[in-house]
Amino acid sequence: MKKLFSLILILLFAAGCSSQLQKEDMTLEERVMLFSDNMLTGKYDFDAPRGARVDTFEVKMKDNVLAIFMNKRFGYMPFRENNVEKLYEIARKDIITENDNLKLQFYANGAPVEKLIPNFFRSSKDTYDVSKLAKKVDRPVPLIQREGEKYENGLYDKNVIVWHSHGWYYSRRSDRWEWQRARLFQTVEDLIPMAFTVPYIIPMMENAGATVFVPRERDLNKTEAVVDNDTPDINGTYKEVSSDGFEWSNCDNPGFNYGEPPYEANFNPFLDGTARKVKSNTTETASVIWNPEIKETSEYAVYVSWQQDDNNVTDAHYTVYHEGGKTEFKVNQQIGGGTWHYLGSFKFNEGLNLLRGVKLSNKSSEPGKYVTADAVRFGGGMGVVKRNGKTSGRPKFVEGSRYWLQYAGMPDTLVYSFNDNKNDYSDDYKSRGEYANYLYGAPFGPNVNRDVKGLGIPMDASIAFHTDAGITRNDTTVGTLLIYSSTDLDSVNTFPDGVSRQTNRDYADIMQTQIVEDIMAKYDPAWNRRQLMDALYSEAFRPNFPGVLIELLSHQNFLDMQFMLDPDFRFDVSRAIYKSTLKYLATQYDYEYVVQPLPVDHFYGEFTDSNVVKLAWKPVVDTLEETANADKFIVYTRVNNGGFNNGTVTDKPEFVFEDIKAGNIYSFKVEAVNKGGKSFPSEILSFGIAENSTDTALVINGFDRVAAPYYFEDSTYGGFLNSIDNGVPYKYDLGFTGEQNDFLLSSKFLSNDAPGHGGSYADEETNIIAGNTFDFPYIHGKALLNNGCSFVSVSDESIFSNTVSMNNYKLVDLILGEEKETFKPRDIPEEIEKPQYETFPTELRTAITNYTNAGGKLFISGAYIGTGLVKTVRASKADKEFAKDVLKFIWNSNHASRKGDVFITNDTFDSIDNTYKFNTSLNKDIYCVEAADAISPVHGESVSLMRYTENSYNAAVGYKGDYSLVLLGFPFETVLDELKQTELMNKILNYLK
Repeated sequence: MKKLFSLILILLFAAGCSSQLQKEDMTLEERVMLFSDNMLTGKYDFDAPRGARVDTFEVKMKDNVLAIFMNKRFGYMPFRENNVEKLYEIARKDIITENDNLKLQFYANGAPVEKLIPNFFRSSKDTYDVSKLAKKVDRPVPLIQREGEKYENGLYDKNVIVWHSHGWYYSRRSDRWEWQRARLFQTVEDLIPMAFTVPYIIPMMENAGATVFVPRERDLNKTEAVVDNDTPDINGTYKEVSSDGFEWSNCDNPGFNYGEPPYEANFNPFLDGTARKVKSNTTETASVIWNPEIKETSEYAVYVSWQQDDNNVTDAHYTVYHEGGKTEFKVNQQIGGGTWHYLGSFKFNEGLNLLRGVKLSNKSSEPGKYVTADAVRFGGGMGVVKRNGKTSGRPKFVEGSRYWLQYAGMPDTLVYSFNDNKNDYSDDYKSRGEYANYLYGAPFGPNVNRDVKGLGIPMDASIAFHTDAGITRNDTTVGTLLIYSSTDLDSVNTFPDGVSRQTNRDYADIMQTQIVEDIMAKYDPAWNRRQLMDALYSEAFRPNFPGVLIELLSHQNFLDMQFMLDPDFRFDVSRAIYKSTLKYLATQYDYEYVVQPLPVDHFYGEFTDSNVVKLAWKPVVDTLEETANADKFIVYTRVNNGGFNNGTVTDKPEFVFEDIKAGNIYSFKVEAVNKGGKSFPSEILSFGIAENSTDTALVINGFDRVAAPYYFEDSTYGGFLNSIDNGVPYKYDLGFTGEQNDFLLSSKFLSNDAPGHGGSYADEETNIIAGNTFDFPYIHGKALLNNGCSFVSVSDESIFSNTVSMNNYKLVDLILGEEKETFKPRDIPEEIEKPQYETFPTELRTAITNYTNAGGKLFISGAYIGTGLVKTVRASKADKEFAKDVLKFIWNSNHASRKGDVFITNDTFDSIDNTYKFNTSLNKDIYCVEAADAISPVHGESVSLMRYTENSYNAAVGYKGDYSLVLLGFPFETVLDELKQTELMNKILNYLK
């Protein structure tokens, strides 16, 4: 092989000869050097990475081939049929002469560039590189199947492992538990990827039919209840039922024992107890029931465990009894034994209820085999692993994987302990991939010994989700880097089954392309696509099956973090990760993929009879995915404050519920379904009929907003100011550490404890922050029902589209929560046709005007009912006139109260000085109101009804004339104490009458 001269000599020579010599007058070496120079300096119309050039070349005389080997940087780019064709076209033009009689072959990363085109992006299956496709082998019955769900054009029977970055860990050097990364911009990399995986990525994949494994705790509850045969009365009750010939007995292998945590290093609770077994039968003749004692009413993850054996059934019947009813699963107990497996998350009320828990039956289609039973776990709980005599003192969900994997029964030296417990940091990042390998087992087992049997679960893909360091002072993001490994640690370029590890590049390319293109389409046309990097990172090379490592963006760069903290951005990026995994696996296994639909909107309901409610909605078209169309829908029902049931399938975008009983509240949510899976749920609408009620109130849910906190930047300072606007999480936020305290742009990173610009407090970390639950019609409706008023609820879109007319109702309750005009990062307001989440969009103003003209009774509450109308970027004279002439108020200020205390000032509303309190603190139950509005009455027309205690600013306005109004400058649903909500609603109703 012929080495090129140094880059300097190449440039000097090329610069001299290019202007003096024609191609035919140059030697082959000179032509290649000139080509390299032109590539390096960007003279070609070819989108090569910066620094891309020729590394070496060789003439293979036997085959008449000129082999050109490009440098490593050239391999960072994505290859497609069109740019590969263009590369050869350019090279033939500038390198090959008529006398050469040579064919060209370009190489990148040691492979012909044609082979680096992902199979998914090839125009014909006939051109697929079969060395990168999955082997066709018999697969076991899926590990866990939820009854009634089988999405064969989605991720049915696929097993995916997803892990989110680092975690709270013990450092021997500093003798303390600490984060592996710095607190920056109100979060930390050890948590923020989890704010993508747990609320979004994992549910999306499970909604497509996949079984998803996570090497860190996914449940956010700080309490847990473990019920086990070895400790049957500690956290609930354990009961075995048997009959003649079907008695329970101990398994041959050990099982879980809760014992007396905290646990010493390397202690395996799954080797400290017993597990039970019984023979299966075609009818139920034996069972086990685990009833937990729940510490606090909430949703809890339910984990089960068993002992695997080839003689076990593949359809063990588990039933979870929860507040919404019962949900059934089939489990393949021939694989996956001796660890925790997630079934789902369900609502359980506080206390011990013998009708709530998990039941395992010996009923099976495979009689004469065995069903095994071990511990069942409800919730996440606190850390239970000791390091140097002390636990982390934090919930399991924040801890690194190394500790969860010990609790999950993984063998220490194979999975999470590689250096005699002397370096938890390295053990942690090594453990994630090795856990995945142990799930799979021989010959794909842990790299210490790939022949270990493991758990026999055929793993299909691994995703390591991280954010990267890096700062740019340009008006651009650092952007998205994808890392893969084309070899293992021993430089072997195939997996144990012979599949080429170049398939990792296919997966990484598909994912990076999907992420970047979706972000560019929806957020930032200049989003930076970084390298497609082949590198020996532990989390890239350790998995013995296809996998990728994502560095989504820079947690150190302020602009990147403006996107990162936006819940809409999190949803869309997560959807891109799910979609790319679907497309990659569909290519690997040769089936037509279908992308699960988007959530429905325009949701509304109405009473059609005394006890009948009719629901309707509209499916949402995904402009980015042509397959993501809804075929059917699932309507879920909740009665009062229970849990949602398993749903009812309907072919049409409508549903009739015929069993409304007076005095109860019925709530509904909808998921769209197709052959690829289920969408995320719609907002929740509630309905109630009061005894002897003659009128029905219309509750409009106008609070759709989710948003990042307020941010600012000038030439010196920049950051997030939660005191201006906390933003609104989607349902909840798990990654908030505390408010930013270092706003100086030039502040340098010194250490994790002194991270420079973006440095943030730690007072909120491990706390779950409540956001928009999309369930506030229930709170308003309950207060109405408690006051003898029937109600229905609708989405604001149904009002905008005139599907529902406010004029059909004598009383309207408009929920505006923290709805307000919101712009996304990098958006220039003047260039936007319409901002998101306007408080009073044109369609709503029109509907309100028509309603008041007809003499209606209107109650509106929200933190931005004034600010969002008259103090926006686009506020106009007409907006102020609408506030004054129709809504009868004058806006005074926002941030009117820090304490949330209000008192009544008008005796026509209630007795003077009667007080109420709304929430102004971050907590897990109801969102924080940091910017309540002060609104004054219009002189001579409306009146003040309430004031804020700390400053006597007006908090509520009332009007009685041709129509009636009550407006609160704070959200009604944030009033603390249900009794006070009922009482305040009573005053509002009486005033409106």
